Amino acid sequence: MGNHVLLTCGMAAGPLFTVAYLLAGAGRVGYRPFRHPVSSLALGRTGWAQTANFLFAGLLSLTFAVGLWRVGPSLVGALLIGAWAVGLLGAGAFRTDPVSGYPPGTPDQLQRHTRAGALHDLFSLIGFLALTVACFVFALSDSTGWTVYSIASGVLFATTMALASAAFDQHRRWADRGGLLQRISLTIGWTWQTLLAVRILYT
Repeated sequence: MGNHVLLTCGMAAGPLFTVAYLLAGAGRVGYRPFRHPVSSLALGRTGWAQTANFLFAGLLSLTFAVGLWRVGPSLVGALLIGAWAVGLLGAGAFRTDPVSGYPPGTPDQLQRHTRAGALHDLFSLIGFLALTVACFVFALSDSTGWTVYSIASGVLFATTMALASAAFDQHRRWADRGGLLQRISLTIGWTWQTLLAVRILYT
């Protein structure tokens, strides 16, 4: 597979993932996008769509990591994108536990995680940390503008994801905004990956 195709996979992963979860959540009974996480869309009768979304985005990002390994500018950065991809694949392989009252009739927070739910959270954490560090690693390459943008993306991605995590842990101030905060964080992260792919492909 040519390097151009590999890098294009990284450019496509984020937009496709975003469109897919927006469609999956549209009209879902009891699902509140501003409150509930994207992962909760993998629960229920049509949950297979979000599971497939995680797995497909993970495969596209893993393919992108291979392209980065081949062309640079950072082998460490390529490994970190690969770890982000593995996090997505793990999040798809293991379904999240109910959280924030979704699906309807479940508590806001379970007293004890299931094994699948704990593994989902672990893989998600690995992915989020890897993408955050990747922003800082790739900030070291080339132009000042790109450096500033990458550092800002890493800081904002980590901050909004931490706030979303606090919301899903039912922190009183943030609980009703967890889904919104997570979507902001994911948009920041995916936009950064998309622009990284564009930058390497066309500069």
